[in-house]
Amino acid sequence: MLPREENETMCRVGPGTAMGTAFRRFWLPALLSEELPHPDCDPRRVQLLGEDFVAFRDTAGNVGLLDESCCHRNASLTLGRAEAGGLRCIYHGWKFAVDGTVLETPNVADPRFRERFKARAYPVREAGGLVWVYLGPRAQMPEFPRWACFDVPPSNRLPVYAVVSCNFVQVMEGLVDSSHLSTLHTSPLKTTDGSELDFAKQTTHMQVDAAPRIEAEDTEFGFHYVAMRNVPGEAGERVMARVAAFVPPCFVLNPNGDLFFAIVPVNDNRCLFFHVWWDAEKKFGEEPLRSQMLTFVGLDRTALDAYGLTLGTCDTPQAASRANGFLQDRDAQRRGHFTGLPSFTQEDAAVSMSAGPIRDRSKEILSSADVALPRLYRALLTCARQASAGQDPLGLHTDTARIVGASGLLPPGAHWRTLVPTHKVSGPKASAA
Repeated sequence: MLPREENETMCRVGPGTAMGTAFRRFWLPALLSEELPHPDCDPRRVQLLGEDFVAFRDTAGNVGLLDESCCHRNASLTLGRAEAGGLRCIYHGWKFAVDGTVLETPNVADPRFRERFKARAYPVREAGGLVWVYLGPRAQMPEFPRWACFDVPPSNRLPVYAVVSCNFVQVMEGLVDSSHLSTLHTSPLKTTDGSELDFAKQTTHMQVDAAPRIEAEDTEFGFHYVAMRNVPGEAGERVMARVAAFVPPCFVLNPNGDLFFAIVPVNDNRCLFFHVWWDAEKKFGEEPLRSQMLTFVGLDRTALDAYGLTLGTCDTPQAASRANGFLQDRDAQRRGHFTGLPSFTQEDAAVSMSAGPIRDRSKEILSSADVALPRLYRALLTCARQASAGQDPLGLHTDTARIVGASGLLPPGAHWRTLVPTHKVSGPKASAA
């Protein structure tokens, strides 16, 4: 149970909030590189942390992120034209470079006028198939992180995101909760038999043991937690251990070892749920593996649109919501499907959104299966309080390249920490359930 005041601190991300201040100290993914597919393509509106921006790719291929409102008379720059090295406002023709430099003010006769000011622009980097942005104070900007998914070519990487209409913490809670996988995803897991996808192969054991033993412990970067399930085999029963790592304020390394998550708030009541699959050998970014993976987990465009999990559909009447029962198919349930929801992504989105825009954690009753949740709350609140006090928040200067998710069948006598030897534990040893 979390007091209402702390819940508010943890969940609110707008300008001037403690958690919003923490988020603005980190490099965050804002959109996919493919959403700005070529130089001088159409600009895109971007909403992050309760603020509105415009992203564009200039003639040289560089990406810029500016405040959405033109600094002249506040017309939206998403209506603008990307042309000749900048973004031109269609209202009066003022044109801006990716760094905010004012290139032209055609309705002002004084040629020196444009030199007096700049549009508000933000540092941007492209890596891992994502466009990253830093929204905090320039003097406190950290080094750009290096995540493992950056180190493979685009052909071996698959970035995608879903738009989930609830607070970011609710989505994050599902990523540090292994016990729900054997219940909520009962029907999708049954379809993994015979699948050639590694994601499918690495989750089949969850059908055998629905009540994993769970441990969690703080680390220097945040925390990691492990779910251990007994798995029968020819040599007798063994233990399958799956370790996930959480790096504040919103990054999770999945136990499969080839999947990176980032849950970035659009505002207090909506978030972008980024997934990046990668592998040194497998061509996740090419067909047929790309479509196979996206369809299997419900992240293909057709499935996302049908459920209202894209920017173009999330505010339509057809989007899954409480009013339409989250598009649950009760007939499918009666025929044997456990949830009546299409796949992993839609099942996770439904239960996360069903708790309301911001879940009231003063009413929750945690169990032995929820060991990781207090760690998550504490890590986020620590991050928020440190940033609010002007300190570097937890996880800011982490060597992200060595943070991993991992899984493995443990040999007799082996401890699960051997799966994550690069993680440094801090504070008390693991709490267990």
